[in-house]
Amino acid sequence: MRIKRAVNAVKKRRKIFKLSKGYFGSKSRSYRIARQAVMKSQMYAYIGRRLKKRDFRSLWITRINAAARLHGLSYSKLMHGLKVSGIDLNRKVLADIAVNDAEAFKALAEKASAALAK
Repeated sequence: MRIKRAVNAVKKRRKIFKLSKGYFGSKSRSYRIARQAVMKSQMYAYIGRRLKKRDFRSLWITRINAAARLHGLSYSKLMHGLKVSGIDLNRKVLADIAVNDAEAFKALAEKASAALAK
């Protein structure tokens, strides 16, 4: 007795069509083209999840640098001063402080410059 694979084939196609829903033209209607589009989009999504981390770190550094220069420090001097003074804050938190709490960032910048002056 042979095995019929119609049910599994339909399930496989349904999974691809569900992922390709909303794609333009035959990319959402033709199975062969939809499969290629889904594979490509999943590859872009995988790469994008890694690029997102780089992009956010770059954004945080830019924000910290802009805030540090308002207090007469460069980004690298501020980070070195914070490290020397024993203040261990990551860039995400520092950028948030720089944007939302100028007084706290000013205090951090003063501590960093004091640590550099020693």
